[in-house]
Amino acid sequence: MKIAFFGTGLMGSGFVRRLRASGHEVNVWNRSAAKARALEADGARAFDDPAAALVGAERVHLSLADDASVDAVLEPIAAAIPPATWIVDHTTTAVRPTAERIARWNASGRAFIHAPVFMGPANALEGSGLMLVSGEKARHDALLPALQQMTGHVLYLGEAPERAAAFKLFGNLTLIGIMGVLGDVNRLAHAVGIPTGEAFSLFQHFNPGQSLPARAARIESGDVTSPSFEMSMARKDVRLMIEEARRGGVELFVMPGVAAMFDAAIARGEGALDAVAAARVPT
Repeated sequence: MKIAFFGTGLMGSGFVRRLRASGHEVNVWNRSAAKARALEADGARAFDDPAAALVGAERVHLSLADDASVDAVLEPIAAAIPPATWIVDHTTTAVRPTAERIARWNASGRAFIHAPVFMGPANALEGSGLMLVSGEKARHDALLPALQQMTGHVLYLGEAPERAAAFKLFGNLTLIGIMGVLGDVNRLAHAVGIPTGEAFSLFQHFNPGQSLPARAARIESGDVTSPSFEMSMARKDVRLMIEEARRGGVELFVMPGVAAMFDAAIARGEGALDAVAAARVPT
């Protein structure tokens, strides 16, 4: 199959090499042309113009920066994209703009699929990791064999075409949030004179991530009246963290936001509930 791939950064380059290893002919374009030309060593053909790269392609894949970059690349060449050519966008984009974009392309008679991924460059090269897809089930089913060549698992999330964008943000929020928490652990360790490595050695024995599914289930169920960790006590612990860091001349970044979340819930009279009650959206 002939494929056009737009966006050959770390992820895109891995995908292109994987597609080439699967036997596909791949035309590539990137805003920084040198990154596209580097893939000629893997048998791809680099183009300076995305319209030229898509000539004869049965699928167009994108791995770009954001909503604006997707529109900036595709809109000027919309008339050159044949109705029979699949458009498969792996870019992490916002939910409502994704819905609007797919509606525009559907109205023009094109098949636009959003398929963001939880994959690093090594996963893209190996064909491992997780790819999210939403939209018309018939489109998912038609594309599934091709997408399975690119990733370890394809997760279909339903007919609403923007759902994959939402779930990608859920996952990235969690991953980035974990980085923020580890940053605060590192800052608190610095404040109390414990080296980073020693502080992080705790996680060789204590895995807080194991509690995530149970805590998420408790938030969903609304079972907060028999606390395993009372909110007022959790708020006290957050106060201790912030105060101890300040004693050592360090400010935490994540915990003040958590404190504000707890304070809002306590102001609603929820201090005696389980701490997860603070995560609910008030109605």
